[in-house]
Amino acid sequence: MAPVCVLVGAPGSGKTSTGEALAALLGCEFRDTDADIVAAAGKPIPDIFVDDGEEHFRALERAAVRAALRSFPGVLALGGGAVLAEENRVALAGQTVVYLIVELPDAVRRVGLSSGRPLLAINPRATLKHLLEQRRPLYEQIATHRVDTDGRTPQQVAADVAALLRTTGPGASSAEPAY
Repeated sequence: MAPVCVLVGAPGSGKTSTGEALAALLGCEFRDTDADIVAAAGKPIPDIFVDDGEEHFRALERAAVRAALRSFPGVLALGGGAVLAEENRVALAGQTVVYLIVELPDAVRRVGLSSGRPLLAINPRATLKHLLEQRRPLYEQIATHRVDTDGRTPQQVAADVAALLRTTGPGASSAEPAY
């Protein structure tokens, strides 16, 4: 039982808001592995980073991704850094993975510079720029589809993703241009 699709992208790409809108359009459930991590740890992600460290968070993330890919049949959103783990990238092979592309200005506007995201706590704009540059090749590597989110609402992006899923079906390889 695999997800209908898996949404990946940088912080501010709209994985959660687009995922919720997409699940509503497709008539299925939405799940975010970050929410699974919070539930498993019993505390917010910033507290996990402070109390237990990033490596502990990443171990929880790998477990959450593994569990969701095995058992969740809806729209699944992964945390922005989930692609850093080779284990996660390997597990995404054969899945329908939609890379939600966001450029720095839109990401900054959406995330804000005073967010509760632990990796953005110090110099958020520079850190976000670095994260975008570091992770982009990994998102590209695992993507089945790519959809541009800049200047668009989650509903507009979700409509494009739904149309892609209807025309190509799960597991199809992507040769389409980014929208």
